[in-house]
Amino acid sequence: MTNALQYICDSEGQTVSVVVPIDFWRELMAERETAYLLSSPIMRERLLAARKRQDGISLEAACEKLGI
Repeated sequence: MTNALQYICDSEGQTVSVVVPIDFWRELMAERETAYLLSSPIMRERLLAARKRQDGISLEAACEKLGI
């Protein structure tokens, strides 16, 4: 797999589009979403508090509690 970007040009040689590898695209979208969430002072506070939290349960325990 290549990580190279592919540029698409029109008949006049002007770049009009770019093709990016899907993993790179997903990383960009995740960073964009994180930036959006952190732009709200209230959401930023909630995210940082959640990150520090140590009293969570495992995925398996959550599934068991939910019966799934």
